[in-house]
Amino acid sequence: MLKIGYVRLRDERAAEDTAVLKTIGCHVVRAEEPVAPLADGSAVLASILDFIGEGDQLVVTRLNHLAASSRDLLDVIDRLEARGATLFVAEAEVGSQGEGGRAMRAALEAVASADPHCGAPRRKGAPTEDIRALQAAGVGPVEIARRLGVSRMTVWRKLKALPA
Repeated sequence: MLKIGYVRLRDERAAEDTAVLKTIGCHVVRAEEPVAPLADGSAVLASILDFIGEGDQLVVTRLNHLAASSRDLLDVIDRLEARGATLFVAEAEVGSQGEGGRAMRAALEAVASADPHCGAPRRKGAPTEDIRALQAAGVGPVEIARRLGVSRMTVWRKLKALPA
């Protein structure tokens, strides 16, 4: 079994985390600068998930190193399981195997299902052209916001950004 450690460098405890992963017995420790969103932008994590083999173990000190949301974390665990690999979280001393793993998955699924932002597309706001047209028609910023279903601050920002 190959133990692969993963650590994010901008974390205030990055050096300590790297030492912990080596002490635990990680054969390889990979580190990277975090990017947002974690699951989509982590090239090193993505390569680990593509490389890891059956019986191998991904080791992190904390769960927040793997994903920014519960849904993304479940996706990482699913990718590991699909390759026959497991996850071990050193700080919590829990892995994705056995009773602890089932409990961790159940908790993550519960949190992910309750997260209103999980899978929901972000609101785009009102197009600047619509705001400009309503303002040209003599409609005030508060009424523009109400009509377009956006905040007053959104309207004010877009109006301020328009050329005079």
